[in-house]
Amino acid sequence: MTARDNVVGGAELEAARFLLARMGITPEQLLAGPSASPPMRSMPTFAEYIDRVSGVVTVGTRRVYDTYWKRVRHVWGDRRIDEPTPLEIKQLAEDTKRTAVARSNSRGGRAAAEHLISSLRCLYKYAAADGLIAEGDNPATRVAKPRRLASTRRAIPEARIAEIIAVAQTTGNDPDLDSLLLRLHMETACRRGGALALRPCDLDSAQCLVRLSEKGETVRWQPVSPTLMRQLLRHGEERGTGDPRDQLLRYRNGQPITARRYDHLWQRIGKHLSWVAVQQISTHWLRHTTLTWVERHHGYAVARAYAGHEGKNDAGTTSTYIRADVYEVAAALAALTGEPHPLAVPTASAGMAGRQIREPHADP
Repeated sequence: MTARDNVVGGAELEAARFLLARMGITPEQLLAGPSASPPMRSMPTFAEYIDRVSGVVTVGTRRVYDTYWKRVRHVWGDRRIDEPTPLEIKQLAEDTKRTAVARSNSRGGRAAAEHLISSLRCLYKYAAADGLIAEGDNPATRVAKPRRLASTRRAIPEARIAEIIAVAQTTGNDPDLDSLLLRLHMETACRRGGALALRPCDLDSAQCLVRLSEKGETVRWQPVSPTLMRQLLRHGEERGTGDPRDQLLRYRNGQPITARRYDHLWQRIGKHLSWVAVQQISTHWLRHTTLTWVERHHGYAVARAYAGHEGKNDAGTTSTYIRADVYEVAAALAALTGEPHPLAVPTASAGMAGRQIREPHADP
């Protein structure tokens, strides 16, 4: 080897040492054997992964998505979850939209397609959290949901509310129960799930508050009138099991009611009032009615709190500064029912619910 070769070799070694130092690598690390790489995780199929995810989501999420997960399992059950492309997901959503069951209130299967895409987004969200796919590799997020059409629900005029209440109080096999349900929803604007989840331990009789547990695992204390509180307490005493953690709303035989009671109630009202059947009036229309009245008379912030809405969403940052409290909600309720409330300033104005829904039993 010549002197020139030694000079060149030394320069190259010096450059290599400099580069290794910049990279934070020692020569000893180069001499060591390659480290064992972690074992590759097997990619589950849709049939396997749907079972895993279904077991950890909330009851409400499972109830909404289960129908669509069953469809995915039927079509793609044996496929790995990383196989479908956005185009395939779009095609499956369109097939779901086209084959959706046509009901009287259907809107062309748009909701079915939306729920199908949402159910897949839910699966892939957990897959990303498990490290099965990268966050950016979620194919369902690259498929646009159908644009939502404006709701056909609206506030029901006071005269029409009176007709609904009259039918509920004079027909059916349990007018007391039906009257209680209508008053509960009109005063609190709660959803069906919130009413069905009520327990005796959720009643604060001293402050006329009920604890509502609704979708999204939200919980709030909602003011009710003294009249409604008396009805709820009496209902629990007459029909309850004695366990404060059991369901509050029950049939005369002591069995807890289900969503079917609402379905039968509105079907019966629709037989007596044709406009109820034609427009597909439901319990959620009562929520629209109450919240519209509250917003018109007490403003947006109070209506938002009355509804139990949380987060900024479409309200924007302003909602942080105009948030209403339970005392303002109680004042709105007092105005709505025409009854004083212990958390509100007394009011003499008579509201729609207080004028029209009478107690099934007169208090002594």
